[in-house]
Amino acid sequence: MVRGFSLLPEQASSFAQQVDRLFLFLTVVTVFFTLLVTGLVLFFAFRYRHGSRVRREGAKDTDLRLEIGWSLVPLIVGLTAFVWSAKLYAGIYGPPPADALEIFGVGKQWMWYFQHPNGVRENNELHVPLGRPVKMTLISQDVIHSFFVPAFRVKRDVLPGSYNMVWFVPTKPGKYHLFCAEYCGTQHSRMTGWVTVMKPEEYETWLTGGGSTSGVSGQGVMSNLSPEQMVAEGEKLYRQLRCNACHSASDTTRAPGHKGLYGKKVKLRDGSEIIADENYLRESILNPSAKVVAGYQPTMPSYGGLLNEERVHLLIAYLKSLSKSEERKKP
Repeated sequence: MVRGFSLLPEQASSFAQQVDRLFLFLTVVTVFFTLLVTGLVLFFAFRYRHGSRVRREGAKDTDLRLEIGWSLVPLIVGLTAFVWSAKLYAGIYGPPPADALEIFGVGKQWMWYFQHPNGVRENNELHVPLGRPVKMTLISQDVIHSFFVPAFRVKRDVLPGSYNMVWFVPTKPGKYHLFCAEYCGTQHSRMTGWVTVMKPEEYETWLTGGGSTSGVSGQGVMSNLSPEQMVAEGEKLYRQLRCNACHSASDTTRAPGHKGLYGKKVKLRDGSEIIADENYLRESILNPSAKVVAGYQPTMPSYGGLLNEERVHLLIAYLKSLSKSEERKKP
């Protein structure tokens, strides 16, 4: 590292050092074999060039030891890189720790919207606590975006029509660049923001104070809502859309019940089973005929195009609350 210049971004998450080690390994292996092969090619081309006096008699057509060597060594190196990278990938994109802070994010041309568990919302800026796992549940409102924080070494595509998840543990207080790493339109280069890592007590103070929204305001972003208000707004929307006309606490002849649905295994008409997670709930709201529950007909109308992501998120918050209330009743 030269003073004022670094070949790599700052390391500010638990994954950063692991990713850099893998990157360094791949770089060293690539450079080593490139120089080795190039050097041997140049050496033999010069040594055995036309007109040279090197003795050529007694040359072998094959050498088993040599062939095993140049096959086995790359195989071992390749498998090492594969296992190492696969394990790291599974850690970054696999399930986060149970105590992870859940933050909901929406990408939209050309802004980022984030919502904290207590309802505080931010535009183009994200505040997170130091040393605590942070789970990002992300979705796009229009085209494909990509959530990318170089200092955390995490990048996740943000897709329309499906929730994607990525998690990280911030390890260094500070302010770090947030980019959209997928070309998403004419103002793609302006879809940037900041992730501010704060000490836990500072984050709690910031959060309980209502946070602060940054960047461009408006654009359909709702005001801050507490978790209870989100559930209440979701229930209100649930009744406005007349969902309760067919769905009740328990299964009926017209539609399956919603109480205790979230996180439960659901059997579908085609005989398969699926976990009722956020993606399933969202798809069932916007495209109900995609996965129809066994024993029922696809009679529910689609709400695709009628609800934006914020309103869908409110409905999901209400449906998840129905499962939480059931868990509290269990002895």
